[in-house]
Amino acid sequence: MNRWPTICIRLNKPSELSCPTRSNISLKVSTSTGLPAQSKTDAIDARLIAQLGLERTLEAWQPAPAIFRELRSLTRFYTALKQQRTAISNWKESLDSGHQPLEFLRKSNQALLQTLDRQIQQCQQQIQQLIAREAWLAAKVKKLLTIKGIGLVTVAIILAETQGFGTITNAKQLASYAGYDVVERQSGSSIKGQTRISKKGNSHIRAALHFPALVASRHNPVLQQVYQRINQNKPSKMVGATALQRKLLLLMYALWKNDTEYQKRESKPAAQQPHRLADDQKAIGRR
Repeated sequence: MNRWPTICIRLNKPSELSCPTRSNISLKVSTSTGLPAQSKTDAIDARLIAQLGLERTLEAWQPAPAIFRELRSLTRFYTALKQQRTAISNWKESLDSGHQPLEFLRKSNQALLQTLDRQIQQCQQQIQQLIAREAWLAAKVKKLLTIKGIGLVTVAIILAETQGFGTITNAKQLASYAGYDVVERQSGSSIKGQTRISKKGNSHIRAALHFPALVASRHNPVLQQVYQRINQNKPSKMVGATALQRKLLLLMYALWKNDTEYQKRESKPAAQQPHRLADDQKAIGRR
């Protein structure tokens, strides 16, 4: 007998139905209640969900505003098109470098790339038109674009995935939602792991901020100094790049909430700045 609908209804009133999916219920319950979840069965899930409903006040699920639902559909389609184009481009490059490639395959790959380029351009135009349709949204996006290295598609992805920061109450919650929260693995004296970001959050946000962070590390004087300071004596430059991704995300959140533009600051020489390397590493962790 399928008891899943009954379990969900007991947690909330039927008009406020809100329940997690079956595939991730063990993770959600174990992190919320602290109860052991080594095993996963329907009976264990039912007991833990019922206990969670009794101990916690659960908020009813609310759908995202229509503008952000449409924006998320467009940005995710845009991302999928870009990924497909990268795959086809790599395939074409491999084919061209081979011995006597078939002309049919070369022409087919070229045609696919041209089709994807048209679709990407049309999708980007749809994103621009959707944002321009709402005057208040267009005004806020224009202020976010004052951040050097941040483009329209990046802003659109961040706003779509966070519902315009509508469900975010503070910067720490936003960092955790995007997977930039720091985790540490340590037990006694035998297990001493390095701190690193959890990567358990929204992967679309992290992917969208990858290239803007690299641009900021070269062309934004303030963030460039942060990037260089964090990467001191590091085997990988991605530690600093991840730190800039987090800083850019929190900066966009602050500008959105305060409805202000990015104010450029003059960078100080490294010798005149306080030494904050240890604090930055603790806050950001390793990638």
